[in-house]
Amino acid sequence: MRTSVLLLPMVSLLLATPALAQRSADEWVEQCRRNYRHNNDRVTHCEVRETRIPARGSLTIDAGQNGGVSVRTHEGRDVVVQARVQTWAGSDERARSTAQQIRVNTGGTISASGPEMGNNSGWAVNYEILVPARTNLDVRTHNGPINVERVSGTMNLRAHNGPLNLSELSGNVTARTQNGPVNVRLTGRRWTGERLDAETVNGPVSVRMPDGYAAHLEARTVHGPVNVPRALRPADQRRPGERGWRPGANINTDINGGGPTIRAVTTNGPINIQEG
Repeated sequence: MRTSVLLLPMVSLLLATPALAQRSADEWVEQCRRNYRHNNDRVTHCEVRETRIPARGSLTIDAGQNGGVSVRTHEGRDVVVQARVQTWAGSDERARSTAQQIRVNTGGTISASGPEMGNNSGWAVNYEILVPARTNLDVRTHNGPINVERVSGTMNLRAHNGPLNLSELSGNVTARTQNGPVNVRLTGRRWTGERLDAETVNGPVSVRMPDGYAAHLEARTVHGPVNVPRALRPADQRRPGERGWRPGANINTDINGGGPTIRAVTTNGPINIQEG
């Protein structure tokens, strides 16, 4: 699938934060139409398709070249897949025709297929997915974000160009992005499950944990400062009034008695650990 590179920031923006990802289908369509009706002489068509499938315990999602993925829990026993389809072309008729050619597959790997496009037209499918609380996930995006909230299971989350937003997860979680920030929000008194391993190459890492959170904390950056509450630092490395560690810092320590490993790593960017 070929798409216009100029439109990639526009597509990714539609799922750039958890707040946007949780908008209703009608709100998403209205926003899509209002903000991107005309862009560089191109017309945008937006629509939402919803499918319910039986929960299988594991879910694989491939968002393709330009799509983003948001996964969160609900009380139902099935999986609800909202495919948020966006197309752009030189005319409204062409944009609508492109949308009609897009097929969303939910039988195995959740993914979409559609026509080859030129420089002035393209398409993307973003996914808003509701799952039972215990669900294993394998999620991949190329130019788009991954947001996962309150899911427990074995997870392999990989983006190339896009942020990772991980909120109140548990289980055995591995999350990677090449270009983008990583935002982690922890809950409870300690991690439930094996570990959390989150890493980016180019981007900041932010971890917020409750006061008194018990964990084995690993945090590392090559080019960037590390900021942590003074109370979380090993006693021999505490200095009055100092919050940040020098670039290239490497934290590997138990906090509040220790627990499962929380690993947060970047190569080019700062690391910020917060309590509260």
